[in-house]
Amino acid sequence: MDSIIKFLQQSGFFQLFNSDTEWWATLAMIVLACGLLYLAIVWKFEPMLLLPIAFGMLMSNLPGANMYHSALFEGGHVHWEAFSSEAGLIDYLYLGVKLGIYPCLIFLGVGAMTDFGPLIANPKSLLLGAAAQAGIFIAFIGAKLLNFTDNVAASIAIIGGADGPTAIFVTSKLAPDYLGPIAIAAYCYMALVPLIQPPVMKLLTTRKERMIVMQQLRPVSKTEKIIFPIIVTIFTSFIVPSAASLVGMLMLGNLLRETGVVDRLSKAAQNELMNIVTIFLGISVGATATAQMLIRWDTLGIVAMGVAAFIFGTAGGILLGKLMCLITRGKINPLIGSAGVSAVPMAARVSQVVGQKENPSNFLLMHAMGPNVAGVIGSAIAAGVFLALFQ
Repeated sequence: MDSIIKFLQQSGFFQLFNSDTEWWATLAMIVLACGLLYLAIVWKFEPMLLLPIAFGMLMSNLPGANMYHSALFEGGHVHWEAFSSEAGLIDYLYLGVKLGIYPCLIFLGVGAMTDFGPLIANPKSLLLGAAAQAGIFIAFIGAKLLNFTDNVAASIAIIGGADGPTAIFVTSKLAPDYLGPIAIAAYCYMALVPLIQPPVMKLLTTRKERMIVMQQLRPVSKTEKIIFPIIVTIFTSFIVPSAASLVGMLMLGNLLRETGVVDRLSKAAQNELMNIVTIFLGISVGATATAQMLIRWDTLGIVAMGVAAFIFGTAGGILLGKLMCLITRGKINPLIGSAGVSAVPMAARVSQVVGQKENPSNFLLMHAMGPNVAGVIGSAIAAGVFLALFQ
């Protein structure tokens, strides 16, 4: 009889009503996780990461499963002494997030999959990518007005870079307790880029501007493509050393791609490594979204500032695009400025779609890829600035 009672007490049904978390909050998190799974599977909202994030959330909120223990990472530190006796599966996987390993490896894969040619062919794209980071700093000010601390405000603001790994990297360093809601907000908004950006793009541009056809980009030599990642790594590391790990891995991935002498490494970075890290990263981040962290009022502030960061980032890129259009007497379509947020290549595709609706003969995709790639570099540098200021 004692064995039966002990078995029943270890069941999830018993622990649902006998844990520190209210039973309704646990059930609410399970329902939310299933809702995110629905969005990932049926609506295809960033499924590559939202699906493992949602399942990680589901596993960590199952009563009695004991897969993730936030106490092991309290105070922003890893409590190694407790790992041998208390750690669960996701606690070990989460070390890759906490130690900053997964986001950097994701950047390695992104670099290996991305062609930097459009940015090299049109260096002015760097300015558009930089302008689109305005959303990050405006969101930081907004988060401060909502009484978030500097560390949390910086973590929320980086959502505006439309770069999930960067948001995770910064938050894991500055505000690990907020990692779950910030990561979920970042990837949900990235999935909503085709819905968020077009109204802003149309509001800030005229039909005449949207119809501008840009000249074909010049060919970029292989030598330029090899030298570029090396120079960017050195230059960025001298200016913002705290961004070196993200930018360096991004540029290493691109160098593997462009040299042509390490095809096996390039393909591994693009495929096997990228896929494995994506699974581990998603599960680990999702597991941090517990009821205690997500069901609270300041989560609404994160959601509000996240969408504000996206809107202002899009607006910043477009407004500079309008200025450059004026200076060049109509040679630059302002729509490509919206691609300065670093959702690669989704933001560039949105520029293409909006431009082609006004002028079917307009092909902006390759032109928009320049600001898009610049946005990846810009968000990493913004992350480095925040880490240098607040870590």
